[in-house]
Amino acid sequence: MFIDRARIIVESGAGGDGAVAFRREKYVPRGGPAGGDGGEGGSVIAVADQEINTLQAFRRHRKWAAKKGENGGAKDCFGKAADDVLVPVPLGTLIYDIDTGKLIADMTHHGQRVVLAKGGRGGRGNSHFATPAVRAPTYAEKGEPGERREMRLELKVLADVGLLGYPSVGKSSLIRKVSGAKPQVAAYHFTTLNPILGMVNLDESRSFVMADIPGLIEGASEGVGLGDEFLRHIERTRVLIHVLDAAGSEGRDPIDDFHVINQELAKYSDKLTKKKQLVAANKIDLITDMSKLDKLREEIEAEGYEFFPICTLDGRGLKPLMERAWQIIEATPKVELETPDTSIIYDVKPDDFKVKVEDGVYYLTGKRVQKLVNMTNFDDYVSLRRFEKAWKYMDLEKLLKKEGIKEGDTVNLYGVEFTYTARKHGEDTPQEDEE
Repeated sequence: MFIDRARIIVESGAGGDGAVAFRREKYVPRGGPAGGDGGEGGSVIAVADQEINTLQAFRRHRKWAAKKGENGGAKDCFGKAADDVLVPVPLGTLIYDIDTGKLIADMTHHGQRVVLAKGGRGGRGNSHFATPAVRAPTYAEKGEPGERREMRLELKVLADVGLLGYPSVGKSSLIRKVSGAKPQVAAYHFTTLNPILGMVNLDESRSFVMADIPGLIEGASEGVGLGDEFLRHIERTRVLIHVLDAAGSEGRDPIDDFHVINQELAKYSDKLTKKKQLVAANKIDLITDMSKLDKLREEIEAEGYEFFPICTLDGRGLKPLMERAWQIIEATPKVELETPDTSIIYDVKPDDFKVKVEDGVYYLTGKRVQKLVNMTNFDDYVSLRRFEKAWKYMDLEKLLKKEGIKEGDTVNLYGVEFTYTARKHGEDTPQEDEE
């Protein structure tokens, strides 16, 4: 079946670790620190690609992960940055963050790029930490961890003209006749399971994109049949062509079909009822009593719609229909799209920290806490002192006190455990447990 929704997991690469190294050259005593910085981790970036029409590929490829940056080296050599991972998506793809439900990006033009998970920054080498007091630091910074996020992709077809109608009324035959699209055509229901896009060229300077929307039936707005999975694709079109089986070859009344489909559009969205709609009465070659066609025309025009009898088999009536569609496109502004900034920055809010108490252990979590733990070498004294300063700056002890922590209780920071000791006279943090 057609996939117009998908869930993917994106993981950016961690930054490489900074190096601890010293200059060792002849005639240069006490050369000083020369540890290079780690390389930046790879990012995961969504890229809009006009050559892709569906989200089908994401059924087989759900996880997109970038690699870690290289570690820094001696002689101030920087580690190599990891390559970014590109995620190609079709035009019209909406990208949501599943955790927050926030719309991250609306991929509307070819080549548009959006960072889904930013690579971690490389750790700084020990040459960055030399001071007049500590001229030979043995500390280097670990690389910043990457990000892991789950995204929801939703596809809305970008087309100027959308074809509506019950299954087997001839929509696929119509788009095949007027464009270069080659959808599968057969004499059974729901032949079209994918929205088919075709370029209609009226002449050298006039062209537009037409979409064959899969067949709709009664109850579609509530998910019946192919349902609301495809109504979303109609929202961005500028004109609708409602195709009817004028001959009633499927045993249905075309005027009843017309009303049912329009009712489903109204139930789904008021915006759809305001779109300009042309009615194409197809299969006129099968009508023996032309008064039947005249009656259909009267009823449709009485409701305020323009009526075009056509035959997709021999092409009758298609040119005036396409010309009229073009006139409406020219007179109708493009649908305003929800397009947020494409540079995604995941800001960490001050209230990101959380404390959970289980079996007497205080579990402290938060993005900033996790980043701090991952970038700290707890076996190095200088690194530990930097951790203590960060602990004090983020005022984590105050948060723990609100939860009732007492002297000697255990604090767990993403697997690293401490025995809590209240600060006195400038002391910074509790002591790390020895294993």
